[in-house]
Amino acid sequence: MSAASRTASWAPSWINGPFAAPEIPDASPFADAQLRLRWEDIAQDGRIMLTALAPAIGWTVWGGLLRNHEGMVAAGKLGVISILSRLTASGTDEPLRVVEPVASRGTYELAHGADADGKVERLFMNAWVEMRGARGRMVPPEGPGPEVLAGRLFVEHTFTRMLAPPDQRKVVRFDVPGMPEVPAARYAQPAPRTAMELPPGATPIDDGYLPDPALTCFGLEHTDSNQHVNSLVYPRLFVEAALRRLDVLGRDRKVLVRHLDIAYRKPCFANDRVRVHLRLFELDGRVGAAGFLVADGEPLDRPRVYARILLA
Repeated sequence: MSAASRTASWAPSWINGPFAAPEIPDASPFADAQLRLRWEDIAQDGRIMLTALAPAIGWTVWGGLLRNHEGMVAAGKLGVISILSRLTASGTDEPLRVVEPVASRGTYELAHGADADGKVERLFMNAWVEMRGARGRMVPPEGPGPEVLAGRLFVEHTFTRMLAPPDQRKVVRFDVPGMPEVPAARYAQPAPRTAMELPPGATPIDDGYLPDPALTCFGLEHTDSNQHVNSLVYPRLFVEAALRRLDVLGRDRKVLVRHLDIAYRKPCFANDRVRVHLRLFELDGRVGAAGFLVADGEPLDRPRVYARILLA
């Protein structure tokens, strides 16, 4: 795998979908990387799983553009880090040959969030990535053909002093070399709970948010080196809950997530017990699901994670 940094104008239009994401800023630095997919990254019909887009952020942005970034390195030494707070992804219906390498391109922007009076409330590191690969399939054999777009991903990171006392975690200024005190770009962060709302134009199937019958019991199998449940575990939980609900309703389950919007409010850990609450909807002839994940014994109005998906 390799990454090469450069600066150029790069602002492709977002894949048409129900969940909005910010446009890629003009004249952003970007990096290219080549990756290898796993067999589990591609569905039987050749379409990419949306969670397979996420590693491209690591190889292009974190491992490429920010690996030796003076300001990010200095901030990290002071305990100021950016943590994942939202992820929005869209995938195409193009089939990919899983044995062929894929090309990814990523970029990022530092930004600030402010209240109505202009007071800085938060600092962000937002990132975008797109992935392309050789068109084709393994069964029946097809390709490799021309390079096609597989999907695009937007990732919102919020800066925090994660190990500081709760009243000292918010970061509203940088005070390290290589970083602006306040980034010039302004980002209007959507409230996390917007990720559990039905998209505009959707028709509800369920009257409300229904508790999934399955309780998930987290263990070390769900965690990563950040000492909590891996962020990509949660989309799978929402998908599985949606498939169980579709089964109850006698609907087709031969569908794949093509659009995803997920917001993270609080991490989960090994030994936590959680449950998804979900509401199915229809949009433009496709079925979707929106809801939240709450820890066992905690109030329903304090979810750990919010998410919505559209399947096709």
